[in-house]
Amino acid sequence: MRKTILCIEDERASATAIQTEFTTRGYAVTLAHDGPGGLAAILRSCPDIVLCDVRLPIMGGFELRDRLIALTPLFAAIPFVFVSELEDRGKHIKGRHLDADAYVAKPMDWDMLEAVICECLAKVESARDWSPQIALNDREVECLTWAVRGKTSNEIAQIIGSIKRSVDFYIEMACRKLKVSMRIRGPVKAVHAM
Repeated sequence: MRKTILCIEDERASATAIQTEFTTRGYAVTLAHDGPGGLAAILRSCPDIVLCDVRLPIMGGFELRDRLIALTPLFAAIPFVFVSELEDRGKHIKGRHLDADAYVAKPMDWDMLEAVICECLAKVESARDWSPQIALNDREVECLTWAVRGKTSNEIAQIIGSIKRSVDFYIEMACRKLKVSMRIRGPVKAVHAM
């Protein structure tokens, strides 16, 4: 079975180059071009590994990783590789504090990047204790994405053209599927306080 890579990269030419290169190497590669889009893609498909640019519009790579783990520790098991234009020691250290699996500088050496990907995937295979098939539906993903961005149920209902009760239902169902015992608001507020 082909391993799936989610590439979160705002520079479309770079994202397409990564997709083309790794598709020819036998991976299934999907793309997102900003933080919220990347978060939604992770919730929707639970990829085998994430390549994430540090600088992204709306929500940066570090913030995305924080919010993802705040949703549930289950997502900490997904290998996360940060990518950045400069070999910045401070960013590398911050990535390590977020428990990132690797930090790769651009321009990328394809063989080196594949070696990093293989190493990360091998670690996960040896310690896998989570199911990659969480199966959140589109409404659950949409509501969680807005909730992680700090929106209340009433605000989400207005944004998606629904009612508060439905939003609460979608969030509760998603929390059950993610095995999170409490409402998403607590972890989200904790992330914002950091």
